Amino acid sequence: MSHRELVLLADDDPLSREFLQEAMQAFGLEVHAVTDGAEAIAALGERSFDLVVTDLKMPRADGMEVLAASKQGDPDRPVVLVTAHGTMNTAVQAMRQGADDILEKPVVLDELELLLERVRGRRRLLRENRFLRAESQGGDMIIASNAMHGIVELVARVARSKATVLVRGESGTGKERIAAMVHRSSDRAMAPFVKLNCAAIPEALLESELFGHEAGSFTGAGKRREGRFELADGGTLFLDEVGEMSPGMQSKLLRVLQEGEFERVGGTRTVKVDVRIIAATNRDLEGEVAAGRFRQDLLYRLNVVPVFLPALRERKDEIVPLTRHFLRPGVSLEPSAEQALLDYEWPGNVRELQNVVQRVGLLCDGAVVTGELVRRWLQPAGVLGERSEVAAPAETAYVIPTVDPIASLVGRPLAEIERELVQRTLQHCGGNRTRTAEVLGIGVRTLFNKLQEPSLAGASRA
Repeated sequence: MSHRELVLLADDDPLSREFLQEAMQAFGLEVHAVTDGAEAIAALGERSFDLVVTDLKMPRADGMEVLAASKQGDPDRPVVLVTAHGTMNTAVQAMRQGADDILEKPVVLDELELLLERVRGRRRLLRENRFLRAESQGGDMIIASNAMHGIVELVARVARSKATVLVRGESGTGKERIAAMVHRSSDRAMAPFVKLNCAAIPEALLESELFGHEAGSFTGAGKRREGRFELADGGTLFLDEVGEMSPGMQSKLLRVLQEGEFERVGGTRTVKVDVRIIAATNRDLEGEVAAGRFRQDLLYRLNVVPVFLPALRERKDEIVPLTRHFLRPGVSLEPSAEQALLDYEWPGNVRELQNVVQRVGLLCDGAVVTGELVRRWLQPAGVLGERSEVAAPAETAYVIPTVDPIASLVGRPLAEIERELVQRTLQHCGGNRTRTAEVLGIGVRTLFNKLQEPSLAGASRA
């Protein structure tokens, strides 16, 4: 597991409790053992546990009550029920109430190891799902200016309506973050948040991306595919760079906004959807309407709730708080660095600030970013259109030497290299054997066998 996890073990049978405690400790877990359900429930209120393993039949409070108390405190914390009465009815009831697994007595060591691996896999999937949701919807925004406070208040007022929102602002100002904030604050927060950059999709494919297509509708369409509207049904669809749509696509989008229905490319069946639209653009759409490049009726449909994001240079009181947020932990700014950031115009807005801050945070000497280092990496004013990347001056180039990681191992016995690798990996993982086995790509039992070798036994006890 990724860290030394703390397990709450509840079992009124001394022999069973001692066996499970020793076995889980051997698998790299820290175990807090109690003798009945009431003690377990009390412990849940006193400490933060990563996993609960509880006997089903216990005095004062049974395993089901421990399960309920654990899920009430942390719905995502895994709970394993241990029972000598492992009937199907018990298992079904326990699973319905949130148990993550069932372990039958007498417990076999191999079965316990497999169960812990299953729990680890489920937790990993849960973390990955949370990460992907956070990536999709964006993290929390840093709000430090009056202008942004006003925008947040506006979002809070309109989020629970079905009104279409049009977010405007220069590139890099955070339009996607505002769209995600609207979605998270709405009653659709648990439904999909689907994004599409209209400028990134070729015109010939944009209709299929939005509305999907039927099998055989065009070359390469081997099977039916759902579009972004169907994927977002019940949730929110964020259309970035909506001003880049062609007049033909604008007409089709307008129909969906008006009727809530469409046909897939190559299809005849009408598909109805319930989707909240949030659009974004850095274009002057009124000017585009006047020039005949954007439909006025579509602009009316999109611009029900207008949100304008000012450029970063117009909200300079956010620059230093944002910088501190973007810096890696342990790194700070000299006052001269803060002033250099405030003096710059930030033509790339928040996106450019984040890139520069991450760069200087990695390249600073020690844990302090100096004003000289910041100025060295700031793009001179007026060259944004000339260069897409901020180039470092030649005298500040950093060269990473090429190192052959195998050279120092040549000529040494394989067994010696393996012993050193196991020992160093064990130290790197803080003595956590389960994590060490995972990093090495071997089973826990194989690692245990290797640690019994005289040359490694001392390291494993350290």
